[in-house]
Amino acid sequence: MNILRRLPLSRLLLVCALVVAVGVSASALALAVGSGPTPPAKPLAQAVHDALAGPPVEGVSASITLRNHLLEGANLASEDGEAGQLAASPLLSGALGRLWIAKDGRVRVELQAEKGDTQILYDGHTLQLYDASTNTLYRYAPPAAESAPSSDESSGERHEAPSVAKIEEAIAKLSKHADVSGATPTDVARQPAYSVRISPKERGSLFGGVELSFDAVHGVPLRGAIYSTRSTAPVIELAATTISYGPVDGSVFAFQPPPDAKIVEPARGARSGAKSGSQPRESDASRPKVTVHGHGVAAVAVIESRAKAEREGGASALPQSLPKVTVNGTSASELSTALGTLLTFERAGVRYVVLGSVPASSVEAVARGL
Repeated sequence: MNILRRLPLSRLLLVCALVVAVGVSASALALAVGSGPTPPAKPLAQAVHDALAGPPVEGVSASITLRNHLLEGANLASEDGEAGQLAASPLLSGALGRLWIAKDGRVRVELQAEKGDTQILYDGHTLQLYDASTNTLYRYAPPAAESAPSSDESSGERHEAPSVAKIEEAIAKLSKHADVSGATPTDVARQPAYSVRISPKERGSLFGGVELSFDAVHGVPLRGAIYSTRSTAPVIELAATTISYGPVDGSVFAFQPPPDAKIVEPARGARSGAKSGSQPRESDASRPKVTVHGHGVAAVAVIESRAKAEREGGASALPQSLPKVTVNGTSASELSTALGTLLTFERAGVRYVVLGSVPASSVEAVARGL
């Protein structure tokens, strides 16, 4: 199935999402291991080819589990109301849930929580996230060029799977920068599956790699996990516990938030092609300045922006309950996780955000050199 193999995942959410970036994402799923059939052993390229060349899928309905240990020990849950809500979000604390994907690309994810479920919906044009605990709907509509499906996708035509030789060529290119495992036969959600692990060759980062399990027959991803160099257990893991393939009723995607829900939509800046005078152009001086120290997975990024502009609606500082460190005499808030560190402080009217998939000491060293 075309859209499942190339499903667009738009960027989403809150301050801590950039530490994952996930994300990404992220996202962890509990497996039903050892309860289903396993496929025969195959070379990775052959396993990928056979899965992509399998029968088309008309839709997906699944029960899922998300496990997220990213913020464990980050001291977010405190008297700080905003931080407490952030830590309690099922996206960051983990949850059971359900997933539906229609043949035309519509997606709905439902994560269950005591204070209210979180709903994530994508209709091919607009990404929405509804947080019932705060009765808030976050809505993002990517530019048309990003969200519009190609003519082949919209017509439902089936794409031919790449040849084994092409897949081997892609794996060889990836192997120059990362260690790529073979296809390990396993089962996920009672489906025969293959798992592959990809880890960076470069050292010095907290990012330990990713693992993906895909259906050996249909090619549909069944489990994804992100690892840290500090632990053998995944930091973030998303997986199906049960799954079925077939058409999904359109009513599943007919979600309406409560009429009194707060709606948050990111500001859409002026783009080339916009009519003159429709929106003011952002001056170069007001745009964030981004510099990168180092290279590869161990690089540290520095984002500088005007503190006044930030308070008027830009990126806010981290929750006040976070640990404080001193950067050349200035107090800074620091979020340290298993996958990386984010540090922010204000000096002389400039807000600095320093982040990287490295230990806190490395981020602090870069911040003190600013």
